[in-house]
Amino acid sequence: MSGWLDTIASTPLGGIFVTILGLIWGSFFNVLILRVPHEKSLIPRSRCQKCAAPIPWYLNVPVVSYLVLRGKCRSCRAHISIQYPLVEIATALLYFWLYVHFGLGIRFLAYAIFLSLLLVISVIDLYHQIIPDEMSLPGILVGIAFALFTHDISWQDSLMGTAVGGGIFLGIAVLYEKLSGREGLGGGDVKLLAMIGAWLGVKSILPVVIVSSALGSIVGIAIMVLQRKDFKTAIPFGPFLSLGAVACLFWGQFILDTIFPQIP
Repeated sequence: MSGWLDTIASTPLGGIFVTILGLIWGSFFNVLILRVPHEKSLIPRSRCQKCAAPIPWYLNVPVVSYLVLRGKCRSCRAHISIQYPLVEIATALLYFWLYVHFGLGIRFLAYAIFLSLLLVISVIDLYHQIIPDEMSLPGILVGIAFALFTHDISWQDSLMGTAVGGGIFLGIAVLYEKLSGREGLGGGDVKLLAMIGAWLGVKSILPVVIVSSALGSIVGIAIMVLQRKDFKTAIPFGPFLSLGAVACLFWGQFILDTIFPQIP
């Protein structure tokens, strides 16, 4: 770690630094969320989604611009989605929490990439019920690569996590489709769990599946009751897998001990 990072990390400036970093990257993640599902270029500058008016840099400041504009476009007064500040704030909070747990260094960098991928994938899945291969497949490779540097898991464990994670959901998906005659889990969920396994290792798979399934069941039942839907209602599972992965990253051992308490 370079000298200036050491200086920042040893002072309260560290938390401020990573929070601002999260807000800035969160603004970029909104661009990814908007354009990747539609296969649009990331290069053109931001524009209003209603009137296509260019957004100047001074009105593109994370969170602040949304508050100053009161959630409306300066040109046409169309409403700006609350998604923008929420994604920026969520990224800042995730980065700050990583900093609290890991400090500044290679582990912070690695898991910042991992959590950023999970966040972008989750929001895209909520909107479009798809998990783009452009996010999950490179995420698998990057996860395996970082296993060589973080030493939290071995590269063999990363490879095993990828294989088991993808294999479990692929088997469930095939079995469900044969028994029910319709698709349950999509291919995107299979690749996402494989990506999670690449980052967190094979021991993470069961806790992630249990936590995500529990959360998905609770939310799914609530939606069906409130909206009077049936069990065939499609609910994106990517956000729940992502929440399970976040829980496993920070509290994995506690979750394992809770699920499998040691027998005296």
